[in-house]
Amino acid sequence: MSARLRLATIEDAEQIRAIYAPIVGETIISFETEPPTAEEIAARITGTLERLPWLVCDAAGEVLGYAYASGHRSRPAYRWAVDVSTYVREDARRGGVGRALYLTLLELLALQGYVAAYAGIALPNPGSVRFHEALGFSAVGIYRQVGYKLGAWHDVGWWQRELWKRPQPPHEPRTAAQLWHESAWREVLAAGNELLPG
Repeated sequence: MSARLRLATIEDAEQIRAIYAPIVGETIISFETEPPTAEEIAARITGTLERLPWLVCDAAGEVLGYAYASGHRSRPAYRWAVDVSTYVREDARRGGVGRALYLTLLELLALQGYVAAYAGIALPNPGSVRFHEALGFSAVGIYRQVGYKLGAWHDVGWWQRELWKRPQPPHEPRTAAQLWHESAWREVLAAGNELLPG
């Protein structure tokens, strides 16, 4: 089954919900406590794509995984930083899908002009820590016992990856929509597709 990376659409919402729901309901990986509906996921996709990428790995109409970015904080001075997340369908894990999604997402964010990406990891999660560090993220700190879920308090570690040297002064980041039709955007997606398992 040949796979490709592309921007998410609202038609992907139900498959994304199916990937995400057990993570919410059964693990501490996400600090959401109620799995969102497909309608909620569709609204999130639409809201994200106004400014930032939301990618899926599509194999003949089946969503194997997804990755997206969100604003790091709401105050204006944070606007060159983003948070990133990726989730892969259970039967597609450890095959390179998550790596291809994440690396492509990071390249698109750099193209937009963001300078740093942050990932929060509920601890313990040695697999996610290894994954992020293998992709160039460095640990920057831990929020101790910051969330309560599944009957216990949990730490969240934060990892950071630099996307650009910080220019003085920085240019305003461009929105994803401003770049979709540019050749550089298509080239990043094409390079990401080369990372997918054959």
